Amino acid sequence: MKKELRIGLLGFGAMGKTHAWCVHNLPYYYRDLPFSAKVVGVCTTTLEKSQSVADEFGFAIATTDEAVLINDPTIDIIDICTPNIYHYETAKRALLAGKHIYCEKPLCVTAEEASELARLSKESGKICTVVFNNRFMAPILRASELIQEGRLGRILSFSVEYLHDSCLYTERPAGWKQNSDVCGGGVLFDLGSHAIDLIYSLCEEFESVQGVSQIAFPTRLGMDGNIWQTNADEAFYMIAKLRSGAVGTITASKIALGSNDDLNLSIVGERGAIKFSLMNPNYLYFYDTSRPAGILGGERGYTAIECVGRYPSPAGAFPAPKAPVGWLRGHIGSMYSFLNSVDTSKQASPDFSDGAHVQAVMEAAYLSAKENREIKI
Repeated sequence: MKKELRIGLLGFGAMGKTHAWCVHNLPYYYRDLPFSAKVVGVCTTTLEKSQSVADEFGFAIATTDEAVLINDPTIDIIDICTPNIYHYETAKRALLAGKHIYCEKPLCVTAEEASELARLSKESGKICTVVFNNRFMAPILRASELIQEGRLGRILSFSVEYLHDSCLYTERPAGWKQNSDVCGGGVLFDLGSHAIDLIYSLCEEFESVQGVSQIAFPTRLGMDGNIWQTNADEAFYMIAKLRSGAVGTITASKIALGSNDDLNLSIVGERGAIKFSLMNPNYLYFYDTSRPAGILGGERGYTAIECVGRYPSPAGAFPAPKAPVGWLRGHIGSMYSFLNSVDTSKQASPDFSDGAHVQAVMEAAYLSAKENREIKI
């Protein structure tokens, strides 16, 4: 009989709903799962909302007190989808209660807190994952293969930009991710953490950063609909050095006119280069210097590798290998990796130590912007 992994879900905004969807749909995407998983309880800020969500999605427990789920002996996993400032205390409580943890990024709001959680999670022996879902897009998995095979050679440079346009619309009340009192930071925490993690996971640890923060609209409508002074970065620009010697740029912006969810990645090595765009998620572009050159170009140039729905076993070809994939595919891959780790008791990456390194990079970047100097990690 399959072991059932029972999940307590904290928060049911966009990400809470996404995580619940992943749990429910996992068997469609991964064949012959040796475990089953089920969201059994949800906690939100009001009992009315919790009960409504529980009724609609079939969760047994509805509460406004996270302790109800954390201390429930029948629950194996705590899934944290609450605002960033609450992650640290919640994760500590869950670890002390012996739970595995699936935590939305960023891990918390300070490098010190993140380091402590990384230590506590290691000591606990529990499976603890930070949700860096873009790692699990097929083109990123293929990029990792190419880099590990040495097809790019020594990495020389990189560029990542993660662009939205949501902060341009000042007539709309700010969301909690635009308020540092709730988010703990600004766009660097929200979008920049993903960009930093991609370079960290594909290349190597960071050595130093130099950053510049931007608030383009100092006055806007606040979360309560009244005039408010913006207190979180709306764009952040960074020059970074890796321990390998590679140098590159990272841009996170919510003032990029015409953008939707534009995550663009480029990594250049001595022997090859890759490009990826989240808005074109079915392909990885690869430049291979081993291909013959010629007066008219020969066979040189970026090749579109058709990743599409071709995931390795035990992923099934759902809905089909040639069917285009979307944003949710990275999230379901992330959820599978985590739950499979819980089932096998073998920690997979990204764990809390990975989240702590990303946190340290972001904290150094904020300090750099404040003091206008390069900061070592």
